[in-house]
Amino acid sequence: VLQKGLKENFSDVQVSVVDCPDLTQEPFNFPAKGICGKPRIADVGGVPYLLPLVQREKVYDLNTVAKDIELPGAFILGAGAASSKILGINAELIPIVKTKSEKKPAVNGSYVAQINPADKGCLLEKYSSKYTDCEFGLLANLYASEGQPGKVLEVKANGRTGELNFVSCLRQTLEKHYGEKPVGMGGTFIIQKGKAKIHIMPPEFSACPLNTDEDVNNWLKFFEMKAPLICQPVIVSRDPGFDLRVEHTHCFSHHGEGGHYHQDTSPDSVQYLGYFQPAELLFRIDRPQETHLIGRD
Repeated sequence: VLQKGLKENFSDVQVSVVDCPDLTQEPFNFPAKGICGKPRIADVGGVPYLLPLVQREKVYDLNTVAKDIELPGAFILGAGAASSKILGINAELIPIVKTKSEKKPAVNGSYVAQINPADKGCLLEKYSSKYTDCEFGLLANLYASEGQPGKVLEVKANGRTGELNFVSCLRQTLEKHYGEKPVGMGGTFIIQKGKAKIHIMPPEFSACPLNTDEDVNNWLKFFEMKAPLICQPVIVSRDPGFDLRVEHTHCFSHHGEGGHYHQDTSPDSVQYLGYFQPAELLFRIDRPQETHLIGRD
């Protein structure tokens, strides 16, 4: 299904079932070996807690989420907002956490991307270099598993010929094929060559309401960042009525760049290599009562 769909958007595509590579190794350096074992997706909070005006009291904990999704000790990857309560500012969180279990404390391999106060560029830092908690704020889209080795979908896609970004192409391919049936996937992919359009939220929340996508895009800070970028996508083919964010991807690198992935900006030379696992369960946590569709891309 993915092979066929991706071929409409990329010139060179190969999708196969392989053994998950050891994700504790370069370039990932994750605190778990794989993305297999009881795979599940959690959509926590939501954009309505950020827009049109922020609700700062919305703070969550990845260790609690792991219990809520009935998988204490889960290995969690994804995209979310950092806790402004902890950081004192607004920032992008790239969650990469082996949550605590009865026997072991949490191992937090997350990154934070924020606007550098010195030069207004990107400041990417390892979360554990400054903080000891596993908190996040407002919203997160999370893929969780036992972090075990096992069989995964390997996706290689080079040379973008269509308009869709890599993640949207995966999601829309699933939606087209499976229709009414929601199919979720998570994992990690590397932009191996090329450049990408990435945003980082400003350190200050907007004082005036952000009521349109245009307002949001004027508020966000956009950058062109270079490969290699290691990305953590969470994808659900369609929303079965839970007010989901159907795709959300954050990325980090070992050269100081990271944030929220939008699209590669070098279609001819771009190379994607990803490892994905379909999820078995979907959990919706603290769904906003009042909602809208602004700022979902």
